[in-house]
Amino acid sequence: MESSSVMLLVLIAAVLLLLVLIIKAKLNAFVALIVTCIFVGMASGMELPKIVTSIEAGMASTLGFLATIVGFGTILGKMLEVSGGAECLARTLLDRMGPERAPWVMTLVGLIAGIPVFFEVGFVLLFPLVFIVAREAKLSLLYVGVPLAVSLMVVHCMVPPHPAAFAITSILGADVGKVILYALIIGAPSAVIAGPVWSGFISSRCQSGHLPERDVEAPTPYDQLPGFGITLFTVLLPLFIMVGKTLSVLILPPDSPALPAIEFFGSPLVALLISVFFAYYTLGFARGKTKNELQKLTDNCFGPIAGILLIIGAGGAFNQLLIDSGLGKTFADTLISLHMNPVFMAWLIAFLLHLAIGSATVAMISSAGMVLPMLASFPEISPEIIVLAIGSGAIGPCHVNDSSFWFIKEFLGISLPDMFKSFTMACMIASFVSLTIIMVVTFVF
Repeated sequence: MESSSVMLLVLIAAVLLLLVLIIKAKLNAFVALIVTCIFVGMASGMELPKIVTSIEAGMASTLGFLATIVGFGTILGKMLEVSGGAECLARTLLDRMGPERAPWVMTLVGLIAGIPVFFEVGFVLLFPLVFIVAREAKLSLLYVGVPLAVSLMVVHCMVPPHPAAFAITSILGADVGKVILYALIIGAPSAVIAGPVWSGFISSRCQSGHLPERDVEAPTPYDQLPGFGITLFTVLLPLFIMVGKTLSVLILPPDSPALPAIEFFGSPLVALLISVFFAYYTLGFARGKTKNELQKLTDNCFGPIAGILLIIGAGGAFNQLLIDSGLGKTFADTLISLHMNPVFMAWLIAFLLHLAIGSATVAMISSAGMVLPMLASFPEISPEIIVLAIGSGAIGPCHVNDSSFWFIKEFLGISLPDMFKSFTMACMIASFVSLTIIMVVTFVF
């Protein structure tokens, strides 16, 4: 018992050290995680060479699979960006549904266009349309922009192939097709309630977020944009393939001769590779781009994701240290002794870590390492549900220590109090709504 208490104190100290290094010392999350890994190893009594071996093994096991997936996903996002595909999706839906339904349209666009692009990239891409539509429909920027931001955040935290969502899917051994399917089913109503419903209620109670004088580029002529149908199909193709594999495995008999081929083509690596080549044609060659342009575009994709990959790799190293040091098992035993629902526990850990650290990615990766040893004691809970619970928890507390908070604030021109009332509260609502749906699904099925 005494040994267990000491191990728990080491884990608490490790989390506090991580917070201090990131928040107070302003260290990069990658560096802070590696320092914390070394602390965990030394404080738990591991041999010094074993600490280095564990860090290397954790980095390798996490990035060995994930780096390829994130690389392909980044190419897809870049193709959507440079081709005008994101603008095409948004403008077509706005034309068909009407500017007065702009908050609903931006929620839908965020859920679709957010799949292959990072949070910040998606918002920058679509903000000119937010501004134009808000001006034409005489709506506040807050009312139109917050639904877009929240839907992008939901996808960022819950839907692979986004890096953190994919990483915890891999760490927890979940089926990626099921995670995607469940995440979209759970995430969509969460984004709707937190987006157009909440922003519609709160926008009239906020003093800021109204249209300032600002120059915005004119919309691209339709004849210079790709078609709506082919753009939508290109964005959703990797999801179709991966979810199709999952459904086929459930439907076909185990001895079906088609299963090996389905497993191969439906694997995330091959599915995304196929989708990249498809995007090269539909959003590249078909739009008049040359091979040299596509090569340069691809080369330029990988620089911005290096930092994200290093953070995720360091998170994998932290997970490995928790396993090798025995801290993970001790923490799992403690959680089990509390008799708390494991789904709620996974959500709560991610929620609190994001609240403290200010990074959904770090919160999700760290939470997965803490929760993983607990799963064996709850075989009735699928790993897919735990993945979604962690993602749901990481959506919530987006406030002043999160760069996304300031990013959205400056673009929408919202005051600090109104930012808390609108965007931060919207993220909290999305987090609690998605948790509620996850708990219902867990009890029903």
